Amino acid sequence: MDFRTRLKQGWICLDGAMGTMLQARGLKMGETPEVLNLEKPELLQEIHQEYIQAGADVVYANTFGANRYKLAHSGYSVSEIIKAGIENARAACAGTDTLVALDIGPIGQLLEPTGTLSFEEAYDIFREQIEAGDACDLIVFETMTDLLECKAAVLAAKEHSDLPVAVTMTFEINQRTFTGCCIESMALTLSGLGVDALGVNCSLGPAELEPVVAKLSEWTNLPIIVKPNAGLPDPVTNEYNVSPEEFAQMMKNLRKYGIKVFGGCCGTTPDFIRC
Repeated sequence: MDFRTRLKQGWICLDGAMGTMLQARGLKMGETPEVLNLEKPELLQEIHQEYIQAGADVVYANTFGANRYKLAHSGYSVSEIIKAGIENARAACAGTDTLVALDIGPIGQLLEPTGTLSFEEAYDIFREQIEAGDACDLIVFETMTDLLECKAAVLAAKEHSDLPVAVTMTFEINQRTFTGCCIESMALTLSGLGVDALGVNCSLGPAELEPVVAKLSEWTNLPIIVKPNAGLPDPVTNEYNVSPEEFAQMMKNLRKYGIKVFGGCCGTTPDFIRC
């Protein structure tokens, strides 16, 4: 059953954090996690399998930062990294009906006029990723903060693929993204671009995100995605302050806003998905 059909039939459970799992297995600060798709494929397959066993209907391939800008000094091409990431996720999904998402994050440079990256170059960077990831089941743009960058990403996906497209942006307590995008602008723009689902991820925990989710539900009729962090990190220990059980209860509370797609971001593990 494909992603669009699942959206019509009921809830969809996404996986949790990839970075959290890799760090627990020895990934060091500053290392490029996407390189592990080629150098330690069995590790990635193991993590995907843990999320599948926990109940995830969709796993995100380890491709979040696999763009030409971030991989410039990795020794690998965008195509090599993304194809390996999807192959690892596919291998983990073998024998199940779990879907594989091509996971794409922000490019890592600000677009003009705030930064120096042109809209056309951003579009081309996303196009390269999308074409390399054509073996996935859906395309997810996540942790986005710039609505113009989102537009470049979605247009590239729509013009170079027929796959479903989902977008999640990252909002702060003030209900704006880092670059100032408000919920209303996000909802209207992405709906107009024809995405299949939209929502929020990262930055905050389920409780802190509730006001954002509540307002978003007033501005779109599309399926809403909620993929929060495991609460907020302790500034000393860097450990998140919400347990899997607390996370699950908070997520259940968000169902009243008509949420269709649930998952976890930073700090979450298979235990959070299982609950």
